[in-house]
Amino acid sequence: MLVSLIITPMFIRFALKMNATDKPNHRKMHTAPIPTLGGLAIFISFLIGLLILQPASEYHLPIISGALIIILLGFFDDVYNLSPRIKFIVQLAVASLVVFWGGLQVEFINLPFGGQIEFGFLSSIVTLLWIVGITNAINLIDGLDGLAAGVSAIALFTIAGMAVIMGNVYVATMALILFFSTVGFLRYNFYPAKIFMGDTGALFLGYMISVLALLGFKNVTIISFIIPIFILGVPISDTLIAIVRRYINKQPLSRPDSSHLHHSLVKSGFTHKQTVLFIYALSTMFSLSAILFSMTTVWGSILIFSISLLAIQILIENLEMINSEFKPLTNFIKGIRQKS
Repeated sequence: MLVSLIITPMFIRFALKMNATDKPNHRKMHTAPIPTLGGLAIFISFLIGLLILQPASEYHLPIISGALIIILLGFFDDVYNLSPRIKFIVQLAVASLVVFWGGLQVEFINLPFGGQIEFGFLSSIVTLLWIVGITNAINLIDGLDGLAAGVSAIALFTIAGMAVIMGNVYVATMALILFFSTVGFLRYNFYPAKIFMGDTGALFLGYMISVLALLGFKNVTIISFIIPIFILGVPISDTLIAIVRRYINKQPLSRPDSSHLHHSLVKSGFTHKQTVLFIYALSTMFSLSAILFSMTTVWGSILIFSISLLAIQILIENLEMINSEFKPLTNFIKGIRQKS
């Protein structure tokens, strides 16, 4: 964290010299160009933490190799604005590196009432989709000052805490190193931001969180398998909602829009800072739900899961995150009231 606090101002100057700035447009909330490449400060702080603590695992070399490629991808995207196709191909290649060289795969999950689901040849595909999906999910929520960094920090702290409970020293160490690197950067990234992490940081954080979550919770019961999904509840739900929204509204899936959770909250009257703090609170609630999942019974977990889905649906309909007509829950309640 200390290293991150010291070197981030250096990268502010470096980004300005390279003219690597995020220009304002109709989708973005800032009104003046902001230096980007802040992800390099997070990455270098993380590397120094690795050199000090030297965590060891059979997966370590493939994970760090993938991280280096992701950082390069984000850097070139921030400077040259790469096409979505190129980014997807490189992300898939990085995920393949971890899956096929590192051997990190979700091969099966145990069912809570007995039995087991074997993924078989689909295990590689499931793992690839998880890594690429979470990598992009963090990138998609990077729309307000401090948003992606704060949500990532909450997720990393939760992953570290759960890893400590499960006795996974490697995941706990890696997650805490990255957590403190991100918190140091957040000092300059919180509203009003002096620097953005850019795709350099968002893709790196997304990639590392996806891999650490997978390492920490793979091959456990299906209820526990939901733990990493809950920890990453905000970026995952926002991404899934965006996919549904673009499908229903007949828009290309790769086409950006201004109807993400943070956009919708600002449109509904929240200030920039209030929106970020609200999403921090939402992320914390998801993380607490994940912890409860690991402590409660199967039926208790199902109850928590159901309540969470209901809360997300209420949020979607009130903020009109799909469109103004997509309100099945509201219409259902109205129908019951009319009948009564």
